[in-house]
Amino acid sequence: MSKVALAEAIDIILCYNQQRDSQHHIRKASMTNVICICGSLRKGSYNRMVMKALPGLAPAGMSLTEAPSFAEFPLYNADVQNSTGFPATVRTMADAIRAADGVIFCTPEYNFSLPGGLKNAIDWLSRLPDQPFAGKSIAIQSASPGPLGGGRVQYDLRRAMVFLDALTLNKPEIFIGSCASKFDANSGDLKDETTRNFIKQQLEAFAKFLARHGTKG
Repeated sequence: MSKVALAEAIDIILCYNQQRDSQHHIRKASMTNVICICGSLRKGSYNRMVMKALPGLAPAGMSLTEAPSFAEFPLYNADVQNSTGFPATVRTMADAIRAADGVIFCTPEYNFSLPGGLKNAIDWLSRLPDQPFAGKSIAIQSASPGPLGGGRVQYDLRRAMVFLDALTLNKPEIFIGSCASKFDANSGDLKDETTRNFIKQQLEAFAKFLARHGTKG
C-alpha cells in the first residue's frame, strides 16, 4: 500500500471513530433518568407491581429506577427538624430527586386520599431549603382494587405538587381499577394488555414532557 493510500485509510478510520464517539455522546446525553416512588410500603402492593413493570414499557432513552425508600422517615415534627436537623434518610431521598430528570409516583388511595407514609415523606421533603420538587417533572399512576383506580389520591397529590412548584404531566392519566385481575397471581407481572398500552402512552408523553420542560430542576 502506498503512503498516500495508507494516509487516506487512516483518515477514514479516524473520521469513523469520531462519528461513532459523537453518536455515542448524543445517545448518552439523550438518556433521561427517571426515579419512581411507590406510595405503598407493602411488599405485595399492586402499585409496586406497576412500578416494577415500568422499565419494560418505557420508550428508548428513558431509564427508570426506584427512589430511596421513605420507610424509615420519622413522623414529621418541626421540633425534630429544629433540634437535630433533617434525618439522613430524608436527605438521601431528596438528593435522588434532585439528581433525577423526572419522578413517577405509583400510589394507592387510602381513605380517599394520600397514604400516610407518602404524605409524611412529602412533608419532610417540602421543608428542605433546596426544595427537591421545585421545577421537577412529575407523572402519576395509581392502582386500586376498586373501580375508580385511585382517582382521588391523584388529585390530592397534584395539589401538593402545585404547592411545591413541580411540573405535573396532565395527560394521559393512569387509573388502574379492579387491579387484582390485571396481574399474574404467581409472578406479579402486569398481564393486561390494555393497561400496558395505556402506560406506554403515558411514558411516551412523559418523555416528550421532559424534553419540552427540561430535565433537572
